[in-house]
Amino acid sequence: MARKSPLDGKLVTLIGGNGFIGSHVAQDLLERGARVRIAAREPEKAFKLKPLANLGQLQFARCNAMDKRSIEACVAGSDAVVYLIGTFEGNQQALQADGAGIAAKATAATGASAFVYISAIGADPEAQTGYYRTKGDGERQVFEEFPRATVIRPSVVFGEEDGLVPMFADLVQMMPVMPVFGADSEFQVVWVDDVAAGVVHALEDPDTHGGKVFEAAGPEKLSMMQIHQMIADGQDRSRTFFPMPTPLAKVFASMPLTPINSDQLAMLEEGSVASKGTPGLEKLGVDPKPLSLFLDRWMVRYRKHGRFSEKRA
Repeated sequence: MARKSPLDGKLVTLIGGNGFIGSHVAQDLLERGARVRIAAREPEKAFKLKPLANLGQLQFARCNAMDKRSIEACVAGSDAVVYLIGTFEGNQQALQADGAGIAAKATAATGASAFVYISAIGADPEAQTGYYRTKGDGERQVFEEFPRATVIRPSVVFGEEDGLVPMFADLVQMMPVMPVFGADSEFQVVWVDDVAAGVVHALEDPDTHGGKVFEAAGPEKLSMMQIHQMIADGQDRSRTFFPMPTPLAKVFASMPLTPINSDQLAMLEEGSVASKGTPGLEKLGVDPKPLSLFLDRWMVRYRKHGRFSEKRA
């Protein structure tokens, strides 16, 4: 008989739970019998989770993370809260830092047992990029308001339906010749389900994992050029990749309507690998999986004849 989760029957609120990581955290929680509240600006984006829930197990709340009263209303009655909001646009200070601090304070007032803040490898209140700087300030505010909180810093997250894999896979499928931003920078890309598992384990055992910072990184160090080549190989496509020169990349990132902004370019060029001395997913009971484990299967639909392609060796 499977062990009953400590979260069984407990209400866990996911602020920003309609996103990529949040939807996977919600699935893990539902499997453990938790009641899940998706609090987001557009909770409708998480309606796809409805078939996975039992009657009364899943609820939705419209949440404005820039409104203190909205956050407090969404957190009310929660046994645990996860703050998942991350953005490269808009008011990053309000959304990634101040909103997290308000949520942590409101969570503490409810008497909840756990609070998890999703940060990022590279988060630092003194960072040059707005994303890392506000994530770092978010960590500071969360610990001030909820000292037993758990902070999880993912590297670049990948999955089959979202994240960097489908974005790059679409481009590789279309473009015979393709520039690569941050071509030589190293990344320990991490599978979204491994991040979700780490979050849930932290929620299940706040006595062990509370008050700590963990870095969620994959087991492989890969350059951005290697990642592109792996995706092309998975599609059985011959592609020419060339490093985008930094001066040209900066001009491109500064232009309107481009798919990458200056913050994202700086982060790509910096890379994202685990730092020494900070505990990783293993300390949360998760054995991270490499990108190479998934690409052959995920790239089938991008091949010339899809699943009717010749069998690969």
